[in-house]
Parts: sequence; structure tokens; C-alpha cells
Amino acid sequence: MANHISALKRIRQNEKRRLHNRYYARTMRNAVKKFRTITDKKEAEEQFPKIASLIDGIAKRNIIHKNKAANLKSKLAKQVNAL
Repeated sequence: MANHISALKRIRQNEKRRLHNRYYARTMRNAVKKFRTITDKKEAEEQFPKIASLIDGIAKRNIIHKNKAANLKSKLAKQVNAL
């Protein structure tokens, strides 16, 4: 167990941040899964900027790595163009 007050505070902060990051990462993954089920090209083109913005925001806050965000957006753009 931690011996210093600052260490106890750090443990509390880390747990709080872990749960916050997990929530946003899960939300993003669910949005990506939902986007991948879209079969209508027009709808996919409307939704793509929204999901790209969501992914960028999560990468900006370091919840996911910027390269992972770029890879996700690239794959989703390929999917939209293939429809």
C-alpha cells in the first residue's frame, strides 16, 4: 500500500482517468462497429465526417495513438469508397 498522501491521490486520479478513457474508447469502438454495418453509400458519406471527428478527438486526448486513429480513418474511408 502507498505510504504517502500524494501516492494515494495519484492512485485515485489514475483510476478515475482509466475509467474515463475506457468509456470514450468503448464509445468510439461501438461507433466504428455501427459505421461498418452501413450499406448505403449516401448515409456512409454523411456519417464519415462525424466518426472521423470522434476518432480525432479521442486521439487528441491520447486515449488512442494518433497512428491508430489515422489507420482507422483510412480503413473507414476505403469502406465508404468501396460502397
